[in-house]
Amino acid sequence: MAREISDETQESGQPAGQPPLNRAMRRMQQREDARQSAAPTRDRRRPPPPTARERTSPRQFGREVRAELRKVAWPGRPEVVNSTAVVLIAVVVLTSVIFGFDYALGKFVLFLYE
Repeated sequence: MAREISDETQESGQPAGQPPLNRAMRRMQQREDARQSAAPTRDRRRPPPPTARERTSPRQFGREVRAELRKVAWPGRPEVVNSTAVVLIAVVVLTSVIFGFDYALGKFVLFLYE
């Protein structure tokens, strides 16, 4: 004999139109419901929109930039020279390697087509 299911709920107790939930989904839903009911009401409210701050003048901006630049640890001359030398050597080496590969592969392709 067929058991009739009411229009409002399905056999699993879920509202009509929703798929039945498995055990893990039911537990997750119960945890979420418990978390939401235990959460204080102030957490549910949206934070107030930030207030519009006044823009700084160009003079004030310049003062702040200079103050920040005084805090920077500027490298000394020997450190700049060493870093520049390392970069230049790396550029020369990598350029040579790429040129070598390009030249060798070009010769190889030309050999294949001859």
